[in-house]
Amino acid sequence: MAWRGWAHRGWGCGQAWAQPAGGRSCEELTAALAPPRLLGRRFNFFIQQKCGFRKAPRKVEPRRSDTGTSGEAYKRSALIPPVEETVFYPSPYPVKTLVKPLFFTVGFTGCAFGSAAIWQYESLKSRVQSYFDGIKADWLDSIRPQKEGDFRKEINKWWNNLSDGQRTVTGIIAANVFVFCLWRVPSLQRTMIRYFTSNPASKVLCSPMLLSTFSHFSLFHMAANMYVLWSFSSSIVNILGQEQFMAVYLSAGVISNFVSYICKVATGRYGPSLGASGAIMTVLAAVCTKIPEGRLAIIFLPMFTFTAGNALKAIIAMDTAGMVLGWKFFDHAAHLGGALFGIWYITYGHELIWKNREPLVKIWHEMRTNSPKKGGGSK
Repeated sequence: MAWRGWAHRGWGCGQAWAQPAGGRSCEELTAALAPPRLLGRRFNFFIQQKCGFRKAPRKVEPRRSDTGTSGEAYKRSALIPPVEETVFYPSPYPVKTLVKPLFFTVGFTGCAFGSAAIWQYESLKSRVQSYFDGIKADWLDSIRPQKEGDFRKEINKWWNNLSDGQRTVTGIIAANVFVFCLWRVPSLQRTMIRYFTSNPASKVLCSPMLLSTFSHFSLFHMAANMYVLWSFSSSIVNILGQEQFMAVYLSAGVISNFVSYICKVATGRYGPSLGASGAIMTVLAAVCTKIPEGRLAIIFLPMFTFTAGNALKAIIAMDTAGMVLGWKFFDHAAHLGGALFGIWYITYGHELIWKNREPLVKIWHEMRTNSPKKGGGSK
């Protein structure tokens, strides 16, 4: 009846409707309230319809974080920050939101491996000089008077006793701890949610794919991830080397987040994700694929051991089930994407990418050779 009354009033004040209070007719009210008529009585409909019932305009609500079809609120995992009040704006064409992340993933992965190849070249070039510098430092230490209880000496001794893999991941762990401390600053909450959580419904899509790899809101989440990374650091660096490991780790963080984007867009279950689990799953899968007969154990149950191959199969099965069934405690799509990338890289990627780096290294070598030396001049 509301819509019908609006239509009836739109064409004038009919006899079916009572006179308004005060004795003034609808036409008199319209003439008093309406702006000056410039187009004549032919277009009077748009003025007279104000006297009738108007259908309330439908409000377009921005989509909140992963609300279900039943209207239930998003059930937040304990591992992610409280973002119930954070509003996300998913695109009306969800597939288009994956275009920029796809190009970012491909471009960043290429830059990571290219930078690692140049880094390795520079490391090999300076190894001889470092060797002689080490001999000189040892000789100076032998003639320099030693201080008892020197804290710096103890730190150097601890650092030198670490393996190459442990020294490599120390910087990664320090970065994760630093970002974890930033989460505790109340004034940075909006910035952290914007740039350090990955979500395809967010306005910022690309940079969080990398930054969220170093981001943890829960202390337990960060401690568990860093413990696993520390445990597998020696094995993975022995397999890949320091430079190649860093390229694989950073690329794995971006690739696993891109797989998470695809899953969220396909299912419509938008929500923030953060943590190094995707990149660490790549490390774990690479080691288990390379050494399938290795023995692993759970930290709280060291008496139960199992092979690395069986552990990898169980992890993939669990993450596949979690992704299909929509479990929300972990980002199972990111875990699965990281594990599959680790398996692929050890099986095929090392041969396709790393062993074909010679052209880039050759170009870099020619650039370094042809570049003018510092302090030189033309005669």
